[in-house]
Order: sequence, then C-alpha cells, then structure tokens
Amino acid sequence: MSEVRHILSLSGGKDSAALAVYLRDRVQDMEYIFHDTGKELPETYDYMARLESILGRPVVRTTPDDSFEHWLAVYGDMLPSNHRRWCTKMLKLRPFEAYVGTEPVINYVGLRADEARTGYISTKPNITAVYPFQEDGLVRADIIRILEDCGLGLPPYMEWGRSRSGCFFCFYQQKIEWVRLKRTHPDLYEQAKEYEVRSAAVSANFTWSSSESLVELERPERMEAIERNWEAARARKAAKRQDLPLVSVLADAEYEEEEPEGCLICSI
Repeated sequence: MSEVRHILSLSGGKDSAALAVYLRDRVQDMEYIFHDTGKELPETYDYMARLESILGRPVVRTTPDDSFEHWLAVYGDMLPSNHRRWCTKMLKLRPFEAYVGTEPVINYVGLRADEARTGYISTKPNITAVYPFQEDGLVRADIIRILEDCGLGLPPYMEWGRSRSGCFFCFYQQKIEWVRLKRTHPDLYEQAKEYEVRSAAVSANFTWSSSESLVELERPERMEAIERNWEAARARKAAKRQDLPLVSVLADAEYEEEEPEGCLICSI
C-alpha cells in the first residue's frame, strides 16, 4: 500500500498561512503547494515568499498548463462567475488533483472553529480532507495570534481593503474592493476591464461586479458614492459594537461578522 502523503494547499490567505505555521512542527514531510494562476495580486506573491522563508520549506507552484486566457477562449469568452466557476475548476482544482495523482493523501484545510462554511475541495476517493483548526477549537483571534507570533502578520493586501486572496479580478469582490483595486493597482483594474469588454460581445448583460460594468464603476462620482456608502455601513457596525458585552469585544467577535463568500480553495 502506498505511503500516505500530507498536503496543505496555500491560497495566499491568512487561514491557510496560519495553518501551515501551526502544523510546521507537528506534521512531518508536509508538502506545501500554491496554485498560481498567474493572476494573483502582487501582495500575494510577496506574502507567499515570506511564508516560504518562515516555513523553511519550499512551496511547490502548481501553475496550470493552460492559462486563464486559454480557458477564457475555450469557454467562448464567457467570464467566470459564481454560477460558472470554471476558473476554480481549471486553474485550481485540476492542477491540485494532477499534483496529487492517485496516491492516498491527507489534505489539510484551514477552516476555523468559528466558521460555518463548507465547500468543494476534491471528490477524488484517494483524498481525505481534515480540518485541524476546527478539531482543536481555534477561532479567528487564534489565527491572528499565530501569524503575529511568527512574524508573518496578515496578508498585505488587507492593508488597502482587500478581504480575500485569489485572482485580482475575482467576481466575489465587493464593490468597495473594486474601487480600492482601481486606486491601488490601476493597471490590474484595466486588465479586468479589458476582459469584461471582450466578454460583452457574447454576454452583454454579464459584468464582473453585479449589475454594473467596470467602466461605469470607475466614474469618479460613482467611486466616491461607493466609498461613502461603505463608510456609513462601517459606522453603523461601529455603533453596534458599543452594545456588545466586554467578553465579545475582548474576543474580537465583532471584527469580522462573517467571512466573505468565495471558493474555499481560492480564499482560505
């Protein structure tokens, strides 16, 4: 019988990074892999390089054989969406399953004990998913502590308001995140806009951001309105925070009321 392999998929997000550090001295012969789509944020690549140094082990890049542009053409210029997630399938899951092969594998997943999320990782019978944070009762505050204690900290894209890892044009982004992408990485915003314009020829009603094209969203007055609305929503949350019991505040329970929607293999 083949020896069981231990594999941890890194997304560039805080939870998978913390899990890698958490298990660094607990699981021997861990294989760390990163599904590099070629469309990640620059901050993600920097974060992965720093994590690799902390782990003291190489992180294997499972770059897909075919690019995003290739699959966009295969799918008739139809952009991926939450109902049509071919990007996850072709750029993340397929390279992952190809790397795993047919040997028995334990796949370590960074879902926390304070999360109710579930998601598709892989249905291959030789892959068994385990959830160490859930098994050990670790919550968001624990994950932040792990990252701070090892010197890695939170992903740097969170400093300018990006809530998730994954491709810079991820359709799960909130409108405020598109605004911040425009302000922080205008070149990447332009690339996303070009994909949207290209797709409009075959799917006129579909846009990256719900009911609004990136051309419309980038109008100065529209960007300012999105930012005002976001600030107002944040102020309402801050007001609610004042009514929380002290134990909740100390536990940082109000910091992130719910995880952003997304594909697990992309965003954990």
